[in-house]
Amino acid sequence: MNILFVVDPLDSFKIYKDTTFSMMREAQRRGHRIWSCEPRHIGWRTGGKVQALVNELTLTGQPDAWYRIDSTPLRALAEFDAVLMRKDPPFDSEFFYATHLLEQAEREGAKVFNKPAALRDHPEKLAIMEFAQYTSPTLVTRSAAEVRAFHAEHQDIILKPLDGMGGMGIFRVKADGLNLGSIVETLNKDGAETIMVQRFVPEIVQGDKRILVIGGQPVPFSLARIPQGSEVRGNLAAGGKGVAQPLSARDREIAEALGPVLAARGLLLVGLDAIGDCLTEVNVTSPTCFQEITEQTGFDVPAMFIDALEAALAG
Repeated sequence: MNILFVVDPLDSFKIYKDTTFSMMREAQRRGHRIWSCEPRHIGWRTGGKVQALVNELTLTGQPDAWYRIDSTPLRALAEFDAVLMRKDPPFDSEFFYATHLLEQAEREGAKVFNKPAALRDHPEKLAIMEFAQYTSPTLVTRSAAEVRAFHAEHQDIILKPLDGMGGMGIFRVKADGLNLGSIVETLNKDGAETIMVQRFVPEIVQGDKRILVIGGQPVPFSLARIPQGSEVRGNLAAGGKGVAQPLSARDREIAEALGPVLAARGLLLVGLDAIGDCLTEVNVTSPTCFQEITEQTGFDVPAMFIDALEAALAG
């Protein structure tokens, strides 16, 4: 089987923790041929098929020079058995355009995971609003007045940009309202951009849990990303400590409720984020934490993913 990974530059990978690398390694272990390109390498010429400049990869097992490449002329994406869209956020205009090119490739016969239309339809923060029964009170708005009213009601709140990643731009405002006006102005650009506001969930001290759902089924362990020191953010990129743990009953309830729904929409891999009993994000672009969970628990997450991919292609 030939699998094309659409990724960030290979030299940016931190292979000791990178989830896409773990997928590639498992695919190669099974004898599949692996290929890569970046979104900027994808193009579409009038009257032709969506194509890309691709590299066939061989993983070397070495920590530094971890791959060898054989460059290949333009190839149609539909020639591959599977195309895995693993470009990291943010979901900006270029990501948006890439989903349209990948959707055209689908029309030409490519099998793309996660499905491009589903990537567009599930903005990672806004997607939780469909599943309000599992979230803490949340407001999405441009209005500073609405944010102030929400703060007056809930007293302790979190504010975040809709296009943030890795904990970027997250602020906590407690009951005293200190700097609320300045924070709102900074985040919503004086009303030009939409932001998300949520009631603070104190269980963050126990970790911001990443719950992986593959082919509609939950991985039995989450990765709790625990804030360190005085930090309110648990994101690993913000210095959080990742601790794998069995799913709680509530974690499993959320995963089993959302998993089949999202899988039916073409989302083979989803990363649900939860704090305490509350769903906080639905990550669909390039969910991570495969290696951390596998190393700490022995449960082979990459193998579960490639099993699901093979089953999806067989179906």
